[in-house]
Amino acid sequence: MNNIFLRTFTLSNLNFLLLRFSTGAMMCYYHGWSKITASSSRWEKLGNTMTDFIGLDFLSIPLGFMASFSESIASLLIMVGLFTRPSALLLAITMFVASAKNISEKGIDGSELSLIYLLLSIIILMNGAGRFSLDRLLFK
Repeated sequence: MNNIFLRTFTLSNLNFLLLRFSTGAMMCYYHGWSKITASSSRWEKLGNTMTDFIGLDFLSIPLGFMASFSESIASLLIMVGLFTRPSALLLAITMFVASAKNISEKGIDGSELSLIYLLLSIIILMNGAGRFSLDRLLFK
């Protein structure tokens, strides 16, 4: 009984839970929730960042919604550890676009936050949900 408890309750598992939970919670609270509850004009403004790269202006609202979705709903899913890898992939793509925009406009000094979130989402994508997650509980 003692060995099973120690294998389950290791410090690295708790560290990753803290990383996953705090990344999802901060992204949703500080960046995502106001965007997902905003109107389509806000989504269009967000989507214009991506459509400037690809040149398809009619996709600005759907792409803005996807960015809002990844910063809010996908971040909540990362926080609780449900569908973690697909959610982390969406967030990583969004943070890659945000980082590219920030670097081109402000330089590397003005883009550290989006780069940190990009790195955190890549780490979560590579590791998955971890031991303490709904993915592990539901899908083993």
